[in-house]
Amino acid sequence: MVVQHRGNRRPGYLLAAGVFAVGMAGTTLPTPLYGLYQEEIGFSELIVTVVFAVYAVGVITALLLAGNQSDQVGRRPVILVALGLSAASDLCFLFQDGLPLLFAGRLLSGFSAGLLSGAATAAVLELAPPNRRTRAGFAATAANLGGVGCGPLVAGMLAQYAPEPLHLPFLVHLALVALACVPAWLLPETVAHPRRPRWNPQGMALPPEVRGVFPSAAIAAFAGFALLGLFTAVAPSFVAETLHVHDLALSGAVTFSAFLASTLGQSLTSRIGARRSLPVGCLTLVVGLLLVGASLLVEALALLLAGALIGGLGQGLAFRAGLTAVGEAAPSKHRGGAISAFFVIAYAGIALPVVGVGALTLALGLRNAGLVFTVVVTVLALCVGLYLLYRPPVPTATSERGE
Repeated sequence: MVVQHRGNRRPGYLLAAGVFAVGMAGTTLPTPLYGLYQEEIGFSELIVTVVFAVYAVGVITALLLAGNQSDQVGRRPVILVALGLSAASDLCFLFQDGLPLLFAGRLLSGFSAGLLSGAATAAVLELAPPNRRTRAGFAATAANLGGVGCGPLVAGMLAQYAPEPLHLPFLVHLALVALACVPAWLLPETVAHPRRPRWNPQGMALPPEVRGVFPSAAIAAFAGFALLGLFTAVAPSFVAETLHVHDLALSGAVTFSAFLASTLGQSLTSRIGARRSLPVGCLTLVVGLLLVGASLLVEALALLLAGALIGGLGQGLAFRAGLTAVGEAAPSKHRGGAISAFFVIAYAGIALPVVGVGALTLALGLRNAGLVFTVVVTVLALCVGLYLLYRPPVPTATSERGE
């Protein structure tokens, strides 16, 4: 059961979204810095993607083992633990002297994102009054991907124009996390009867109400997150090595543009409608992927930026539509777990294709590996988009509204 807090002067859903965004920003701070780490430590492009994939492994592990904990102990305690893990990740990067602490920092960051994805999304939705539920859905998804997009933008600018490029971004984020803990502590608890945590990993179990909408929504999220994974893991290397642009601020801005466009796509979902946004988002994603591939063929930064914007727009449309469909279909007492399962598939889309790019780089080179990636994900997104045009997702049962 979920408790709504109407007329409460304590922080509401917008502040919860702000806390969510701060936590997620830390997950992509290293994106424009990988080249500097390569120079300092000395490792291959494959290791860059493996370091990135360790983050995704952390996310998926947290979602599978503890994705439903906020349904039991409450949203607020899980959010606070996630912020603590984010701070611990920052400390790993601040004191790193080689790959072990890089791996540890990315793993802790993944744990943090995994906990936040389910708990903070549910908290934002549940803290909103009924007449602002649509806005809350946008606030949750915008905080998630908007926060992730701000990470490389801020880190790239600080690394390019300020001293201590491998330390200052994490010091700034550590201070923001400390500030975010205050509203997080004051958030009203929306779980009516929180109880002590029990070790009950959810795996991928889904309530029956969600099973009609989940498969197509999750596969669309997989394809969209594969594009975002490309921009957060290896796009800076594409910019530097293939396009010959060596500006960390610009590199971070290219990655940020994909997430900015995603946020715009999310804002359009309610106007288009969730049922139409899923196929339209997938097909728009296809156009973006084709532009990314073209940018690698002709070595044009403008095409890469266009691919980031159009692909991000499609990802945002499909992502918010899928998340909204899953969140609305799930019963309130299982909502955190259902949302976490949705994010498991999405983050698998970040990890698996990107590691494949890193492995292919050893045999084909960075440019050709990127081209193979775009072909594979384009085919997947096209197939899902065409399928959804003819068979839009339909809930199998009416969800309970214990809100």
